[in-house]
Amino acid sequence: MAPPTPRLVVPIDVSKKPWEQKVPLHNRWHPDIPPVADVTEGELFRVEMVDWTGGRVSDDNSADDIKFLDLTITHYLSGPLRIVDAEGVPASPGDLLAVEICNLGPLPGDEWGYTAIFERENGGGFLTDHFPSARKAIWYFEGIYAYSPQIPGVRFPGLTHPGIVGTAPSAELLNIWNEREKILAETNHESIKICEVLHQRPLANLPTPENCLLGKIQEGTADWQKIANEAARTIPGRENGGNCDIKNLSRGSKVYLPVFVDGANLSTGDMHFSQGDGEVSFCGAIEMSGFLELKCEIIRGGMKEYLTPIGPTPLHVNPIFDIGPVEPRFSDWLVFEGISVDESGKQHFLDASVAYKRAVLNAIEYLSRFGYSKEQVYLLLSCCPCEGRISGIVDSPNAVATLAIPTAIFDQDVKPKRLSGKQGPKLRRLPDVLRCSSDGHLPVTQDPSGTKVASTVAGSQENVPIKGMVRKRTQLDG
Repeated sequence: MAPPTPRLVVPIDVSKKPWEQKVPLHNRWHPDIPPVADVTEGELFRVEMVDWTGGRVSDDNSADDIKFLDLTITHYLSGPLRIVDAEGVPASPGDLLAVEICNLGPLPGDEWGYTAIFERENGGGFLTDHFPSARKAIWYFEGIYAYSPQIPGVRFPGLTHPGIVGTAPSAELLNIWNEREKILAETNHESIKICEVLHQRPLANLPTPENCLLGKIQEGTADWQKIANEAARTIPGRENGGNCDIKNLSRGSKVYLPVFVDGANLSTGDMHFSQGDGEVSFCGAIEMSGFLELKCEIIRGGMKEYLTPIGPTPLHVNPIFDIGPVEPRFSDWLVFEGISVDESGKQHFLDASVAYKRAVLNAIEYLSRFGYSKEQVYLLLSCCPCEGRISGIVDSPNAVATLAIPTAIFDQDVKPKRLSGKQGPKLRRLPDVLRCSSDGHLPVTQDPSGTKVASTVAGSQENVPIKGMVRKRTQLDG
């Protein structure tokens, strides 16, 4: 007899706000956020979810929604779900929760997504010193493929996955998170730099009641006020899993999550149609609403059996991920290397962040020779199925990182080749990424060779070299 259709546990109506949904959503981690449903291990069930902003980003012709996005909303999650065994006994602290992803995808009728660059003063990103202004590209889906009107000449299959899968922290673990992140947040910003450029976003995002959504807990009550002031933000991945953004976590994958509270209180959200390793532009996957069809198994005592704490308490553990067999098949890659020497030429000691930044910048510079603006390439590398690697971490003084890009995603040959005869101009691939109505005047890192690394500076005109010619391009006034 055929198995039953997956039981819909959390339905979503994309025409409604997150706080208007039939089953309450939440956007914080806390042990006292009550579960919205029970799920029995072995049961196939379906969870639907809004995009991480809850519909605040539009399919339109402007990046103003990205520029002014209130990041205290991050992220709207479906759940928590209380996981019980066949006898109705809930998962217990110390257990391991195996979560299998049986199926997933965009919500029917909402088959589109977006990739964006956050404003430097409102989120930033890995290359915020080079690309300080908010930008956006819209993607449309054709089955397993995605294409964007703002990045023409590119089409690729998506490796769809949830950005966030996690269990609720215990009160003890939540205190550990808040204490260590508070120490970091209070650190002098001048002392923590990447490539001599200050992070513009906070070093850590501490609990705040602003835009706090706590599921069944009603705003204005004493319980809500207490939890809102303690609950951890969902932005980083932590011991409970959470926002790990593992792009290969697609169909057939399993996540082995530590259980810290009775019932595990499983939550998920932040669906991605596709993402590159590192999600470098920060809002960098193809963000979308979507669904997961899941099955859970409780491994009693699994934390002690399989997870060795790396830290001062038994709670300092991390999930294990079993990647499924489904992924795009590419046979040809162009690989860009980076070393831990920054744009000023300064040597850093085995710094993998600097090395990966160099690899990404090298790829952007190279691909911009084929008709793309550098902002187009930055967004593309953040969301296409590219592979990032730490290739070397022991050969002092240079860490070596690589970024591999599948060449089949382009409609042209992007490999180096011997030039024969006179080369004509390579025209820009238009339209370009979506901009803001006003960019202001944000500084951009200068390449010591005398050229701007970023392709655009608000309120200026820029000479853009294109295959043997120079074209004048007028930028938007700030």
